[in-house]
Amino acid sequence: MAVASISSNRPFDHRIFAVEHQRRRARWRSAAIAGTVTLLAAICLYNILVIDTDWERMGSLGEVLTSIGRFLAVDFELIPHLVEPIIETLMMSALGTALGAILCIPVIWLGALNITPSRWIGYPIGRMMMTLSRSIHEIVWALVFVSAVGLGSLAGILALAMRSIGFIAKIIAEAIENVDPKPIEAIRAVGGNRLQVLRYGIVPQVLPVAIGVIIFEWDINIRRSAVMGLVGAGGLGLTFHRQMVMFNYPGVTTVILAILLLIILGEALSYYARKAVI
Repeated sequence: MAVASISSNRPFDHRIFAVEHQRRRARWRSAAIAGTVTLLAAICLYNILVIDTDWERMGSLGEVLTSIGRFLAVDFELIPHLVEPIIETLMMSALGTALGAILCIPVIWLGALNITPSRWIGYPIGRMMMTLSRSIHEIVWALVFVSAVGLGSLAGILALAMRSIGFIAKIIAEAIENVDPKPIEAIRAVGGNRLQVLRYGIVPQVLPVAIGVIIFEWDINIRRSAVMGLVGAGGLGLTFHRQMVMFNYPGVTTVILAILLLIILGEALSYYARKAVI
């Protein structure tokens, strides 16, 4: 009986040993990953803080605090001149988002796998256009359009529109790919064509997502348009650039506060717009 009991416990002991061995390997693996990440972080910090930082030019702590102190003031005389740039920034964000939402319609049609006219040609083109739009920064788009149409808000609107296409099209295209197929099958069963399937089977399902994405993109474009003027595309960014060029540090702080208030306003407007529409 004792021999049988010992032999019956051996498989159990073997399983305990295997579990302990797996746990030990997992601990060593976690320690190795943590050590590698720590080493890479230390290398990055050394390259950034020690090698790439011009400590001599930075000066002493007192000089740094003095430089920061230049911005701790507000230019009240500049405030009346910020009304027009604020309105211009809001208009740029709204028009850029609206134009981007219109231009992304053919991109969505090509980039949604279940409605694309061609899986081998149209679908890759649509996805490539989404990636291209998202990959290029809005400042780069603004530089392109400033050189094409000149200085002013039009370049900023076009840059925001091009930047918005990728995000809006990608989210809506993926929502179209995940729609409930039952309404689509019912419309096809009664003889509906592709346009009717799109109009009555797909659009009602993705419309709340589309509206929410467009409002959210408009909220993001308020932030983008606030700095678009740094490259001559109008708005508060242009005023910010002028204050920096004139070394009017209180004016720079005033423009930053105006941008902050504009972003807070955009957050509130987008929140209530989503609540009202969706």
